Amino acid sequence: MEEQKIEAKFFEGHVSTSKSDQALVLYDQSRYGELVGGKIKYSLFEALYLLEKEKLDVKLGKKSLDFDSFVSKSSKKDKGFLVKYIVFRDMRNRGYIIKTALKFGADFRVYDRGVKPGEDHAKWVLYPIHESKVLTWHDFSAKNRVAHSTRKRLLIAVVDDEEDVSYWECAWKRP
Repeated sequence: MEEQKIEAKFFEGHVSTSKSDQALVLYDQSRYGELVGGKIKYSLFEALYLLEKEKLDVKLGKKSLDFDSFVSKSSKKDKGFLVKYIVFRDMRNRGYIIKTALKFGADFRVYDRGVKPGEDHAKWVLYPIHESKVLTWHDFSAKNRVAHSTRKRLLIAVVDDEEDVSYWECAWKRP
């Protein structure tokens, strides 16, 4: 028997679903989404990942969105959406829980394997960048300061044209 997809609605900036048993199980097991009132609210990255894994049916009005239309809609607000999603997907496939981190001034926060948000703090702040983009020393320093001030490690994810991701961890050292 084929598993029924969770129905969700696309809003600007997030995707929401009613608090169904299926959505709650997914939340409890893997921390997809956030409980907000009587609904589960997914980041656009979480929703696209679950759409790609065929666990979520995302509707805009009455129309279901496919992968490409979801990326197109999401990229209108965030030009770097696809690069960030590639990193999100890679981290999730490696077994990490990854959440947005805009309030920290970062793209994502990443929890060590086996750690769920609310049980402990994230280990890293993560900044995805495409290999063709320039990251100045000023940008790098600002990112490192955010990581240091939030007591997290800095992780830079570099995405190449084949969608392979390389990770670089940076840390403050005292001689």
